[in-house]
Amino acid sequence: MQTSPDRLLNRRFAENFLPVPATHCAPLGRVAPPFELLNVATGEKLRLADYQGQPVLLAFTRIFTEQHYCPFCFPHLLALNEAYEQFQQRGAEVLLISSTDPTQSQAVRQDLGLKMPLLSDPSCRSFRLYQTGQALGAPLPAQFLLDATGRIRFRHLFSFIDPNASIPRLLSALLRI
Repeated sequence: MQTSPDRLLNRRFAENFLPVPATHCAPLGRVAPPFELLNVATGEKLRLADYQGQPVLLAFTRIFTEQHYCPFCFPHLLALNEAYEQFQQRGAEVLLISSTDPTQSQAVRQDLGLKMPLLSDPSCRSFRLYQTGQALGAPLPAQFLLDATGRIRFRHLFSFIDPNASIPRLLSALLRI
């Protein structure tokens, strides 16, 4: 199955085409901005506030369409999925956030056999709220680790040198909160 150009070159692509660097520079310890997004597995809205009382890893990922993954994010998605139980064993939830629409996100969830919740944000509001940056048609990846009170204790913003925080680094940060 081939993705038609209109699935890739859409309004979301146009709105995220020009480069905007990741600028989230609020000091660690601030309360994470709230959001409500569609959980594509359940079809229900999920609020960040639903996870108050437990650590949460917000993993903003870059997926262009259900068949076009960012070459930096694809291996990270697979690694997160493989390590999902390790996060859960430490009491944390992993919320994977994509800018793909619900239909594309559902295809991604099935294609990759994702165990963690995949949240769809085609408007890219949560990406902008967390100031992850954007380039070439999609928001940039980032990871934020929140403590049980909802405060940001760790953040990793995209760079070409270090596009995504490694699983060992994320698990180590989780142990420190």
